[in-house]
Amino acid sequence: MPKDGGIGASSKRREDIRFLTGEGNYTDDINLRGQAHVFFLRSDIAHGTITSIDTAAAEAMPGVVKVFTGVDFEAVGGIPCGWQVTDKHGEPMQEPRHPVLAHGKVRHVGEPIAAVVADTLEQARDAAEAIEVDISELPAVVDMKAAVAAGATKVHDDLTSNLCYDWGFVEENKAATDEAFEKAAHVTTLELVNNRLVANPMEPRVAVGDFARGTGDHTLYTTSQNPHVIRLLMGAFVLGIPEHKLRVVAPDVGGGFGTKIFHYQEEAFVTFAAKACNRPVKWTSSRSEAFMSDAHGRDHVTKIELALDAENNFTALRTDTYANMGAYLSTFAPSVPTWLHGTLMAGNYKTPLIYVNVKAVFTNTVPVDAYRGAGRPEATFQLERVVDKAARELGVDPIALRRQNFITQFPYATPVAVEYDTGDYVATMDKLEELGDLSGFEARLKESEAKGKWRGLGINCYIEACGIAPSNLVGQLGARAGLYESATVRVNATGGLVVMTGSHSHGQGHETAFPQVISEMIGIPEDMIEIVHGDTANAPMGMGTYGSRSLAVGGSAMVRATEKIIAKAKKIASHLLEASEDDIELKDGAFSVAGTDKSVAWGDVTLAAYVPHNYPLEDLEPGLEETAFYDPSNFTYPSGAYACEVEVDPDTGKVTIERFTAVDDFGNVVNPMIVTGQVHGGLAQGIGQALLENCSYDENGQLLSASYMDYAMPRADDVPFYAVDHSCQTPCTHNPLGVKGCGEAGAIGSPPSVVNAVVDALQRGGKDVTHIDMPLTPSRVWAAMQ
Repeated sequence: MPKDGGIGASSKRREDIRFLTGEGNYTDDINLRGQAHVFFLRSDIAHGTITSIDTAAAEAMPGVVKVFTGVDFEAVGGIPCGWQVTDKHGEPMQEPRHPVLAHGKVRHVGEPIAAVVADTLEQARDAAEAIEVDISELPAVVDMKAAVAAGATKVHDDLTSNLCYDWGFVEENKAATDEAFEKAAHVTTLELVNNRLVANPMEPRVAVGDFARGTGDHTLYTTSQNPHVIRLLMGAFVLGIPEHKLRVVAPDVGGGFGTKIFHYQEEAFVTFAAKACNRPVKWTSSRSEAFMSDAHGRDHVTKIELALDAENNFTALRTDTYANMGAYLSTFAPSVPTWLHGTLMAGNYKTPLIYVNVKAVFTNTVPVDAYRGAGRPEATFQLERVVDKAARELGVDPIALRRQNFITQFPYATPVAVEYDTGDYVATMDKLEELGDLSGFEARLKESEAKGKWRGLGINCYIEACGIAPSNLVGQLGARAGLYESATVRVNATGGLVVMTGSHSHGQGHETAFPQVISEMIGIPEDMIEIVHGDTANAPMGMGTYGSRSLAVGGSAMVRATEKIIAKAKKIASHLLEASEDDIELKDGAFSVAGTDKSVAWGDVTLAAYVPHNYPLEDLEPGLEETAFYDPSNFTYPSGAYACEVEVDPDTGKVTIERFTAVDDFGNVVNPMIVTGQVHGGLAQGIGQALLENCSYDENGQLLSASYMDYAMPRADDVPFYAVDHSCQTPCTHNPLGVKGCGEAGAIGSPPSVVNAVVDALQRGGKDVTHIDMPLTPSRVWAAMQ
């Protein structure tokens, strides 16, 4: 029987009531008294020198409060990068200044050059059109390999080249890896592209700045996944505002997928302008602005090689990747193709030698940063495509080749510096074969052939590192902040709880899942527990939500704080029950004396905490409120096995996904319904990348896919009904909940599954096609068939 509540129950999402009835409170819903509006004049040239900016006409137009240019921000800091990578020679990466408004040069289409603050948005937009900007155009650098060639035009004149860093990992493995390739019985080589993506969350970014002249307090309302990090970065490194004088509020946020982790220029601008103009300043991104100002995702070009011995055991793996940084370093950008990618190249396999090289490159394009999965999808795509190609070259079953090379003993220390604590890749593959009815594929193949279609089956395994931490490790790897999480649990006199968490919810269902955990611990109804997040003024310092860390890290902090609450409550209960604290048990919302019928209800104990008339004051302070910070000792390692079946129309190249099965090991599951929804969403995004989505620039740095007219998002008829399972649970051993994280799995495992299936279909149709780069549009598939 399904549970009614607590851990393991599919409790309905309480937050959906306000979202579905229009009662949500999003940043764009916030309108402050006397607020002005800002419109950014953005560059329509990818690379050029600003020779002059004339704002006189704009400043004279009706309603204009003030016009800002890069000169106004000369005295403030640039937008900071939160992660420093050291290259394979021990040198720090090249790190150019990222101005709030372009100064001296423009470096990508969409970079803000000037900003008009006016009484209305329409007035600001009209005035921006009156600004005269003269830009001397320079050659644009778009192709990554051309960008690092000798004599290439530099994106940043003060850097030695367009190479941000040349990273090798693990460097001491290189010689042995090369030797293993020389001795290999078989080597499979594959060159591939992980296509650039635009995140396109449902809610575009919004920022509202306010300044209280009487107190000197700044407030920023913003669509952010981590308001504390924005406060830290913007206050300390850009505007020089002490943290106690800067409040950052991220209310309801309509999706992020990584693109709302980062500190953006617009946030710094409205905070600065609110003080300069002595009134609140608001900016709401248009969708077309989002395409050229939100950080993009992926954009890797890779050569991967897999070495095998005569018995088809994997002996070595090496990769060479070019990773696009865009024109500037976004907040976490340097870590994505390195520590979030290179450390996952072992995948599910016991490959003894691995060497990864990454060249990060500056180009005249929008900055690239973490997008759902962040490095893990890139690693999985490379690895699972080359394993599939190897199986075809060797003439062996792709599932059998994977099974032969699976890691089966845990914990397992990989050759790329991480240690998997638990997993059972054989069990997930067994479940995949059962749930996906893979034995029935041949019958379905014949049905497709009867319709004149080519059917293909694609298999994929993945592992990812989630719950990004621990701080001491990531600090050594270049993180400029700790990656702990925090929670404060405040118990009211009548027994209800308020949990203030540093994690942020922007679609994950924290307001439902977090109370399930506390309900299980204390034995009180979930509706007695309130979750508060997204405001630096009432939550302890936290690192926010990304990398599937909310429950594994934020939830663990909440558990630790609740454990402190229970420990103190037991002391009060022991006093009320006149029994030893060691004999007190908490179950179903009541404290009892072990072996007796003496008990006291949770509410009576919490009341005694605040009405301490009969209370051991010499031992305890009144009140019941505790804070905990949790810094995990390791990453968590969700894993899974996916199967995709496609039909390909041989006349047009159109791909239709007929079946998709996803089997995931997420460790313990708190709310199965929410987990299933997370997997569904990730699968849609991964399928979107595989078949439809592509952010494209021309040779002049013009964004060709700058609207939904040119950028194809997945629709309902592009995705099938999924078969999803997460019953293969190997709990995480190092967090108190045993959870691993589920938010990114679908986006990691689905792209290689789809591509493997399409290649399989074409080969079954008699075409000698070994690879097609994403997205597998009908034109690309048709061209490959020819």
